[in-house]
Amino acid sequence: MEQKMLHILQNCKNIRELKQTHLQIFIHGLHHSNFILPKLITVSSAFNLLDYAVSIFQNSCCPNVVAYNNMIKCLIGQSHKEALRVYNRMKVSMVEANSFTFTFLLKCFESSEALEDGRVMHGETLKLGFGSSVFVQNSLLSFYANCSEKLHSAYGVFEEMPERDVVSWNSMIGACMNRGEIESAIGLLDKMPERNIVTWNSVVCGLSKAGNMELAHSVFEQMPERNEVSWNSMISGYVRMGDVKAAQSIFYQMPEKTVASWTAMISGYATTGDLKSAEYIFNHMPVKNVVSWNAMMSGYVHNHMFDQALCLFHNMLINGKCSPDQATLISVLSACAHLGSLEHGKWIDSYIKKNKFHLSIPLGNALIDMFAKCGDVENAKEVFHHMSKRCVITWTTMVSGLALNGKCREAINLFDQMCLEGTKPDDVVFIAVLSACTHGGLVEEGKRAFDQMVQEFDIKPQIEHYGCMVDLLGRAGKLEEAIRFTERMHLKPNAVIWATLLFCCKIHGNEDLLISVTEKIMDQEPSNPGYLTLVSNLSASFGRWEEALSFRVAMRQQRMEKVPGCSSIQVGNKVHEFLAKDTRHVQRKEIYRALDSLNGQLKSESDCAIRILQ
Repeated sequence: MEQKMLHILQNCKNIRELKQTHLQIFIHGLHHSNFILPKLITVSSAFNLLDYAVSIFQNSCCPNVVAYNNMIKCLIGQSHKEALRVYNRMKVSMVEANSFTFTFLLKCFESSEALEDGRVMHGETLKLGFGSSVFVQNSLLSFYANCSEKLHSAYGVFEEMPERDVVSWNSMIGACMNRGEIESAIGLLDKMPERNIVTWNSVVCGLSKAGNMELAHSVFEQMPERNEVSWNSMISGYVRMGDVKAAQSIFYQMPEKTVASWTAMISGYATTGDLKSAEYIFNHMPVKNVVSWNAMMSGYVHNHMFDQALCLFHNMLINGKCSPDQATLISVLSACAHLGSLEHGKWIDSYIKKNKFHLSIPLGNALIDMFAKCGDVENAKEVFHHMSKRCVITWTTMVSGLALNGKCREAINLFDQMCLEGTKPDDVVFIAVLSACTHGGLVEEGKRAFDQMVQEFDIKPQIEHYGCMVDLLGRAGKLEEAIRFTERMHLKPNAVIWATLLFCCKIHGNEDLLISVTEKIMDQEPSNPGYLTLVSNLSASFGRWEEALSFRVAMRQQRMEKVPGCSSIQVGNKVHEFLAKDTRHVQRKEIYRALDSLNGQLKSESDCAIRILQ
């Protein structure tokens, strides 16, 4: 009967079959069988029923060493404290541990928090005579390499090992590479009595990640044999360094190109802005996976080709061979946000719900950002409130979204809620808060937020924070206070801050500050056409025609042109792009008539408001 139950257990295809089999085991009185119990624990864990597996184990009568080992193995990557409890029960029950017990147990210790408990287990291995077991010693070596900040303890285990195998050497070399101790890793490689492909790949991969491609190439050339990991490590290393030509050379030498190799080249070309080459590689790939599609889509987004990103997403769905994953959806949502395409954004939101995607933090953040940038702040808030977990980026995105849509007071209240709930703010969220204060003209709230950042959270202000405060004070007409603020800055004010002040001079008609602020800008960025145009226009607005003309002449002599402002919007299936003073659009006459009408209405409303105030 035990053999029959074991055979049925091994062939369970789902949770329902597992629980039915467990019931049959219980009915036949086999639930305490040391022949069946270990397998029952393993199968339960394989179906992600860890609590079920723990319950089975805890209710077992006299589990043997195999059952204990299987239970500990199921806890790898879960809770090292729970694994310790299982081991302690094992000791109390007088069940003798073996080498597998400590191999599995040490794999449960994956972070620095488990370091002290791991040291205790190290003592246990020595006390029970496993100091000469190469398997247990290799597990100890990996434990110290993963959990300890320095490699002294790992070196200690390595040096004291009476016997070392290739795994011991590979673990030590990998640990050195992960810590950036390249000389030590190369030294171990030279001393190693026997090397395998894993050894060589560990060194090549480590050197590639460290950016030492010259040495990586040297080791690569010495390799007696290579596999796809060897080639892909070199390609990825050159791509990270921006050396696409070298990556291309390795790629074309590769005897059998894998999906990872093709995808690495797509990422390399896209990163350097060579989208034509990226498209060529993508279109000529014999086999694509979701990562390949994502690399091409991300390349379009990275290079501001948002319309192409959306087209590629549609082609992916039509192709049907690869289903989008969370990374795909995050890229395409970013494209929608930049295009202001709410229609596409809502469709993707529906796609996420229909296909029951988990609302992870990155996906939730992307949805909030898209809805907020497309002006649908209510849907952005709905996503925010539906998220079970939030990080500081989530709060920052929502605060920025509210401010962007004119809900500045609500943005500040949300930031206060964030602090009350215990999420520690960073420097970026304070930029969002200060921007909200600037857009809403909330001077006192802005001052409070700035002081809170410095005094309560000990965040050193960056130039962006100072820029927000200068803009806030300047727009409120507190120009003298804004000047005093710039004088107290621990950083030297840049041209952006002086340009902000200059713009505020125009708003409030302060001609006295115009000259001094202009001098500051011209000292720092005399060749910036944007600032020169601003200075020229402001000089003209104050009737300083000679100065305005001199700036214009200087720009013409130096052949400087201000890059025109550009915006885009998607209407239907077409993206329309507009430049300042655009005359290229086929519907330009209708567009300018609509703009003139809007300007007329705004002027009428403004004149009406002024009369009421007077």
